[in-house]
Amino acid sequence: MAFIDQLQSLSWGSIARGIQQKNNSDVMRALSHAGAGSLDDLMALLSPAAEQHLEEMARISQELTLKRFGKTINLYIPLYLSNACINSCVYCGFNHHNRLRRSILTPAETEQEARQIQNMGFGHLLLVTGEHPRKAGFEYLREALRQVREMFSLVSMEVQPMEEEEYRILSREGLNTVYVYQETYRKDHYGRYHPGGPKADFRYRLKTPERLGKAGVHKVGLGVLLGLEDWRTDFFFTGAHLRYLQKHFWRTNYSVSFPRLRPFAGSYQPNFPVSDRQLVQLITALRIFDENVEMALSTRESPHFRDHAFPLGITSMSAGSSTQPGGYSNEAKNLEQFEVADHRSPAEIVSTLEKQGYEAVWKNWDKALQ
Repeated sequence: MAFIDQLQSLSWGSIARGIQQKNNSDVMRALSHAGAGSLDDLMALLSPAAEQHLEEMARISQELTLKRFGKTINLYIPLYLSNACINSCVYCGFNHHNRLRRSILTPAETEQEARQIQNMGFGHLLLVTGEHPRKAGFEYLREALRQVREMFSLVSMEVQPMEEEEYRILSREGLNTVYVYQETYRKDHYGRYHPGGPKADFRYRLKTPERLGKAGVHKVGLGVLLGLEDWRTDFFFTGAHLRYLQKHFWRTNYSVSFPRLRPFAGSYQPNFPVSDRQLVQLITALRIFDENVEMALSTRESPHFRDHAFPLGITSMSAGSSTQPGGYSNEAKNLEQFEVADHRSPAEIVSTLEKQGYEAVWKNWDKALQ
């Protein structure tokens, strides 16, 4: 049974009501199962009843993270290869209806960007594009991977969903991780946010992590875009998706991200704004639910929030990010996907981590030792 079948057996409204109905006893029971919770425990930890336990949740979450990952934070940086996109996602600066100059990096420009990033000290590179299968599809991404794979110890992608065999080829050629965010699991509202383009196909996007698992990709990243729908319910379904994948593709590692809507070239406003306190509840709830899952926090968030939130469960953070093609080696071109909130340099991020007793990990291993 595919996850789409499990999702269709669960009512969004019923799950939302179930979360709201959780009480103090339910939360206490969930806390007693810290590190290996059930989906029912996750509902309790995401509930309004858990808000009064936030300090305890933060303490438990931090303890679990230290036990499993130690005082380390993996650093990564995105390299935007293209902002060309044929989707019309209402919340995204790359929406093809937006009037901005489109750019697809040439091999020479990709080389220039990669060298600039390499000089910053990064060993983990995240390749990002809009969705344009004809101009920046599989073959373009394959060539970009070939170009940068010897320069970095770990290369990830956050790009258009692809076929199982395409993922298998990219994995053989050095791709480590693929991040594919469902944006929202609320199928009946999905079309409101994705009215056109390939991303409008809810089913195909939802089945992408399963194609990744079958293709043997080392790690899969999940997440929803916080602000589109009720965060409590959407993250319950994220947890359900995670559990499904862990059961069926147990050789694969998993990561979860927490992107909140940020300003961009457009005017979309969040339907369900998520406060800092609610985001902390979400981060700690997920860590208590699963002590082994990796958790990432990007430069979408403010320096103040990141400095206070990362010890509570985060295992990787971006630093020094630009969200536009050519953004590291050239002046700003107004091509960005969204506004970055944390503009600190990688060195400043490292200094902040070290002041709290953490070690910044620039790369996970040396290729020569593999």
